[in-house]
Amino acid sequence: MSHSHRRRLCTQIAAAAASKPNPTRSSNPYPIKQVIRSNFSETLDSISSQIADSDYVAVSLHTTGSYSTPWEKVRDFDTSDVRYLKAKRAAERFGVVGFGVCPFGLKGGGSKVVAYPYNFHLFPRDELRNGMPTYSFSCQTSYLTSMARAGFDFNTCIYDGISYLSRAQESVAKHHMGNPILAFKAVESAPAASVADQVFTERTKSRVRTWRDYCKKSAQTIDDPLVSCLRNLSFKGEKYGSRPCVDIDVCSERQVQLVVEVLKEFSDELVPLLVPGKRGESQAVRIIWTSSKEDKSWFENEVQEKEEAEAKRIRGFREVIDLISASQKPVIAHKSLDVFTFIHSKFLGPLPSSMDEFQDSLKSVFPCVLDINHLMKEVCPARRLSNLPAALSYLRSRFFAPVDIEIPPQGEDNGVKIHGQDTVKIAQLFAKLCSMLKSKHDMPQVNDENQGLALRDYVNTFSYCSSSSEEQLYEEVSISSINNSIRLRCEDLVFLWGFRPGTSAQELKALLGKTNHDLFSQKFDVRLVDRSCGVMFWQPGSSSSFLHEMSSGSVHCAVLTELICAGWKAASYNTYRDLCSISMWGLDLGDCLEKVVSSPDPLPESDREWRGLEIHWDDNTVTNLEDD
Repeated sequence: MSHSHRRRLCTQIAAAAASKPNPTRSSNPYPIKQVIRSNFSETLDSISSQIADSDYVAVSLHTTGSYSTPWEKVRDFDTSDVRYLKAKRAAERFGVVGFGVCPFGLKGGGSKVVAYPYNFHLFPRDELRNGMPTYSFSCQTSYLTSMARAGFDFNTCIYDGISYLSRAQESVAKHHMGNPILAFKAVESAPAASVADQVFTERTKSRVRTWRDYCKKSAQTIDDPLVSCLRNLSFKGEKYGSRPCVDIDVCSERQVQLVVEVLKEFSDELVPLLVPGKRGESQAVRIIWTSSKEDKSWFENEVQEKEEAEAKRIRGFREVIDLISASQKPVIAHKSLDVFTFIHSKFLGPLPSSMDEFQDSLKSVFPCVLDINHLMKEVCPARRLSNLPAALSYLRSRFFAPVDIEIPPQGEDNGVKIHGQDTVKIAQLFAKLCSMLKSKHDMPQVNDENQGLALRDYVNTFSYCSSSSEEQLYEEVSISSINNSIRLRCEDLVFLWGFRPGTSAQELKALLGKTNHDLFSQKFDVRLVDRSCGVMFWQPGSSSSFLHEMSSGSVHCAVLTELICAGWKAASYNTYRDLCSISMWGLDLGDCLEKVVSSPDPLPESDREWRGLEIHWDDNTVTNLEDD
């Protein structure tokens, strides 16, 4: 499509927003290399060497959303498995339109960061016309508003954004395209042969020998065109480019192995190619006859170059992901669970069903992932800083750990530089934390000569538990409001719904307190998850009694009976977790819980191994759920 005929979104507002002073944006933004389709290829060469020479690689994402409904937002009472299920839900629904990559090294004992930041503009374009990487993705309206205010150029994203395929999608795409590939590098050695294998092998040998002899004879003599045509028909010979070829039909991968083994017994002039079928299976082995060893070598190099060029074209931005993975360098991120569920979903393959499977899958690609949130807990365990500017500001105001940022020039300026700043901030924050923790703890060196922090204790930690050895025995989360800190098990929480819309948490607590029930004579509290459901907690043991009375109907309290008759219902944490596990997402949590409770096929008890987990309800670091 011609550039002049594109239907473009209005860029005046975006341009004005980009140039307008913003108190939340740095007045002196770092120079970030902006990468689009036109300069992507040349960028791969430079970033490849920079990743190889770096100590670490910082990454950040620009997504189109994080949750579809208020209750799908990660809550403080969510255990790690529930957090993963919510992150999985977001990664599968929303898109990635920007990807920041920053290879960096620590110099001068960690007081200086030499960084090479890039911001890749992405758009999942169906370039192969096979529905991949995706037909659609969701957008959260608040995210679009924030992107527009930050000067995000939607035209660049849509028209010039780099597309991509995941590893799983690339495999499918190659089979759909049906391009032959070299058989020697795709087939393993054959095991012991059966009688059927021996029959197939002898027939293949006979056919290949006869065809090869014909090719040699034809190369030495010049026949009449009619005679040559009749011979080609007789031997079912074809042409692959200018070279003679013949197809050996196969019905299994075992037969592919046998054909390749047969060819090893012949001269060096034969080259086997696998011809994939529509479903991905090998439907034939195409044998190419070359005139000499030199011609064979030249032909194999030509095929490999075509394969690599085609693979590079369909992989798109995933080339960068593969470079980071191949380098085995530590990857630094902020909110790593959210970041890497998106990375796994978009660039690796479908997300596993559980947190443990996700960690195992991710570790095979990125063996060392570090989340700066966990390092921050060592410095300020009593505070939770949810964004990078707040974390940097907190450290500057309380600690003296100066870090200089050096960003060498990276070629021609090609656009607005405000996008992709987070990776530099992540690198800066990581350097500060390493310097401070090195002074705080006398820890052994691990990987880098400038690194005195035992980073192995923080590697591949995606849960939000404390780093102390005692508290790692429990899966903990923290919510706060008053000046108390209590520890609760999952079974001490009760989800309550069916009350009048618009009821506040204070009103719910007051209504329950008026029942004069023995359970509410002790200390309890209520929080709203969304406008349809609240979560209530007591001291250990009380929730089971309350749930039993609510489900059995044996309530010896008139006021509580009236509430039940008015539609109030309650469920355990088991039900909430089941809801997330079976992906029964919806607008209101109360309606979703109602569907799970009413379901005739509840999950078996064997699927609830998380039952004994604990929750740390910390009133000193609270998030007020009613403000969401």
